[in-house]
Amino acid sequence: MEIGIIGLPWAGKTTVFNAVTSGNLAVTGYSDKPNIGVAKVPDERIEKLADMYNPKKVISAQVTYVDVPPPPEGFGKTRGIGGEYLNALQSNDALMVVTRAFENPSVAHVDETIDPTRDAENMIMEMIFSDIGVLDRRLPRIEDSYKGANSQERGALTQEKELLVKAKGKLEDGIALKDQGLSDDEAKRMVGFGFLSIKPLILVMNIGENQLRQMETLEKEIAGVFQGEHVRTAVVCAQLEMELVQMDPEEEREFREDMGVGESSLSRMVKLSYDVVDQISFFTVGEDEVRAWEIPRNTIAQHAAGTIHSDLQRGFIRAEVISYENLVECGGLGEARKRGFL
Repeated sequence: MEIGIIGLPWAGKTTVFNAVTSGNLAVTGYSDKPNIGVAKVPDERIEKLADMYNPKKVISAQVTYVDVPPPPEGFGKTRGIGGEYLNALQSNDALMVVTRAFENPSVAHVDETIDPTRDAENMIMEMIFSDIGVLDRRLPRIEDSYKGANSQERGALTQEKELLVKAKGKLEDGIALKDQGLSDDEAKRMVGFGFLSIKPLILVMNIGENQLRQMETLEKEIAGVFQGEHVRTAVVCAQLEMELVQMDPEEEREFREDMGVGESSLSRMVKLSYDVVDQISFFTVGEDEVRAWEIPRNTIAQHAAGTIHSDLQRGFIRAEVISYENLVECGGLGEARKRGFL
């Protein structure tokens, strides 16, 4: 799973990237190359399973984060996202938009005033304009494809055109694709176009240390403005979090207790990332390895087996499964089998 981190210049997206990936990249200056980092998904279940089996290896689920550099021409000037920048975002499973809420007199905001809600809305509109551009290129091609098409092909083209025209109308009204109530079939037909506004979205308000006491209030405010099944919001002090993740774990824990900043951004962002794309973990256990595997929610057992190896899916006969709670209660698979839990 890959999450692209984007935002206006000086919003702190590279600082957020460092916080969630425990990185130490320079946060000043401009880079024209994406930064890529990996974060383990915090999950106390895998820790307890490892204690139970004492395996040679423990492999957690992972989320890949890509700190995507902004286009050289900036945002809001091209009325959409295009070129290499668009290509970089299209491959992501979800997008994390970092907005600036902190004051820093030495670094002016690109739009002069600090307004994280405005910045988030502008970034969402950039995605919508980008999708309209994709449709403006695709629809004339459909018309051209009618020439020489047989009746079956013409029927498929007509269905595609009707879907895209309807989607474009709503986009022009400012409604992102993920908020248009697409059916599962319609959403699948949209996959190959690389639309941005259909992707799940995480909106992160980046605050200063002097705003920590307001965090709960700000959390409610941003969650109240940006709502939806495929949208998640968070408020973080990225600069502080970046510094904390570089500390010794015990020192970090004590500092968090003293500061009252609670759970780390690493844990919060990774959990949000997992949640917004509707991923879950299942576990395989044994003396050699305890491992978490990432799958979409409601995946059937046969396809889950294919996550481990394609041969397991092709030759699938059965899967023996047990809930984590029952396994912990039994203390092992042998006792679980005796009790009929397996």
